[in-house]
Amino acid sequence: MNKFKTIATWIVITLLAVSMGAAGIGKLMGVEMLHQSFANMGLPLWFGYFIGACEVLGAVALFVKKLSALAASGLTVIMLGAIGYHITFDPIVMAVPAVVLASLAAIVYLLRKQDSLFSFSSLKVQQ
Repeated sequence: MNKFKTIATWIVITLLAVSMGAAGIGKLMGVEMLHQSFANMGLPLWFGYFIGACEVLGAVALFVKKLSALAASGLTVIMLGAIGYHITFDPIVMAVPAVVLASLAAIVYLLRKQDSLFSFSSLKVQQ
C-alpha cells in the first residue's frame, strides 16, 4: 500500500471511529435524545444500550487490522438502520449524517477486506 493510501485509510478509519464511538458512548450514558429514536420505533430500552455497545466496540475494532473490515460491515448495518429510521420518522435531510457514516464504513470495508479474519466473499452458495 502506498503512503497516500495508507494515510487516507487511517484518516477515514479515525473519522468513522470517533463519530461512532461518540454516538455509542452517548447511548451508553443514557442520553435521552439518542434513545428517543428507539422508543419511536417501539423498541425496548435495552436495545439502545445494545446498539451503543456495538458502536463503541466497532469503533475500537476499526483500529485492529484483522477486525477492521468486520467492524466496518457491522457499523454499515447499524447506519442502514439509522437511515431507515430518519427516512421514516424525520425529514429526509436528517438522514445525511447516517448516509455519510455508512459510506465511510463501506469504504473502510473495501480498503481492509483483504486483511480480514473473515471474508463475506468466501461464503459459497450450495447448488
